[in-house]
Amino acid sequence: MDKFWKNFKSGTDIRGVAVDGVEGEPLNLTDEVVGKMAKAFLRWLSQKTGKKSDALKVAVGHDSRISADRIRSAVVSAMVECGAKVLDCGLSSTPSMFMITLDRQLDGSVQITASHHPYHRNGLKFFTPAGGLDGCDIEAILGFCDEGSFPEAAEGGSAEPIHYMKDYAAHLRDIICKDINSENYDRPLEGLHIVVDAGNGAGGFYAYDVLEPLGADISGSVFLEPDGMFPNHIPNPEDKEAMRSICNAVLQSHADLGVIFDTDVDRGGAVDSLGAEINRNRLVALASAIALENCPGGTIVTDSTTSAGLRTFIESSLGGVHYRYRRGYRNVINRAVELNEQGIDCPLAIETSGHAAMRDNYFLDDGAYLVTMIIIKMAQLRARGESLAALTADLEDPLEECELRFKITAEDFKEYGQKVLSELEQYAEAREDWIIADDNREGIRVSFEDEQGWFLLRLSVHDPIMPLNLESMKQGGSKAIAKKLYGFLKGCGSLDLTAIEKYIAE
Repeated sequence: MDKFWKNFKSGTDIRGVAVDGVEGEPLNLTDEVVGKMAKAFLRWLSQKTGKKSDALKVAVGHDSRISADRIRSAVVSAMVECGAKVLDCGLSSTPSMFMITLDRQLDGSVQITASHHPYHRNGLKFFTPAGGLDGCDIEAILGFCDEGSFPEAAEGGSAEPIHYMKDYAAHLRDIICKDINSENYDRPLEGLHIVVDAGNGAGGFYAYDVLEPLGADISGSVFLEPDGMFPNHIPNPEDKEAMRSICNAVLQSHADLGVIFDTDVDRGGAVDSLGAEINRNRLVALASAIALENCPGGTIVTDSTTSAGLRTFIESSLGGVHYRYRRGYRNVINRAVELNEQGIDCPLAIETSGHAAMRDNYFLDDGAYLVTMIIIKMAQLRARGESLAALTADLEDPLEECELRFKITAEDFKEYGQKVLSELEQYAEAREDWIIADDNREGIRVSFEDEQGWFLLRLSVHDPIMPLNLESMKQGGSKAIAKKLYGFLKGCGSLDLTAIEKYIAE
């Protein structure tokens, strides 16, 4: 594939520059390029379904980015030109663009989003009724673009504007009413004060169309209005400024709970009434507690960077099984699906980034659904005089944690990175105090009893980078572990070790 098209692939998404004027990032998601991508998706769908493009039914939605309307117009026009029937959904969450394929019996859908990336970037995510596409599917679509292999123009194409988010919000409200099943059935959230921080993305609907109609007090909610310049903070539950924003909103309004979404609402996070974050490992713990209530002994699939305390919590406190897997939300989700197909009871796949996919919700990573499950549990516990915090009270948080990144300067970064990992494993095996994890499914994870912590060194799938995660329950433990690892790394001539050298010297 030509490098021009290859550069658009970002894992299981297409990403590019959609707004001109940012130095060093020339516009490449032009109307022509986007139109070709849309037609290539139809070509891919035709192969999957056995239908010609003029028999395909698809939906198109977008988040709040300033380039969204231009790209939406290019996508819709290209599809109509090929004869497809298009439901033009306007401002939408990414999960809703999957749900519409089921509700309206569509062949596929497109969401125009670049998640939490800066305002000038955008991209395309694709769905079928079977779920989101995998990396190999994205390669196939971009391959069609490279070859110029598109459906022929056809008559009969159409574009129908619809507001599917109203239906999607009603779906979430129905779940809340049914699961809480209170005496005040239609307004089960009366008496609860819940604030939402949508970061000016697509998540404002959750306050207006889900919580408020069910009786919740949403006063104190912030940044609900869509604004593609994201003037207040990055819509990203992993961003420290974003989390400070929702923590402050909770404390200032004396709310019972705060929830925060990323731009396209496929990720979420929460904050309790004391302003304490329910994020990363604690979010995984809470979601696991909820998922395992109706699945005793079940398996929870997470990414590889989760804490040691989380494993203890899932296995000792909840009685479940913790299955650490590779980074990347599609990797985690796909593995959970595979385990269920093998007869292993797995109700949840979740990444520390906030991507959470529950079996009860088609293994769809949906921030609004995750938050909905948390709110339902909070209401149920409150009715019994208990608190949400009690569910994760046994989770032990690390005292120290950090991530360092090393650039690989070798020409073939994948080959060199694998060589480093192989040699590191041999190095670790030769040392008595280096305890190699028995479930290394990505990189190599080594624990140290004296430092009460561990490191994980892995290789980025797409970039010439080796990320290093460090964690310790002991003051100074992470730095001590880093020094031990540096004894090996300093012999790796094609790794830029500036980050760990600076960390050790601090």
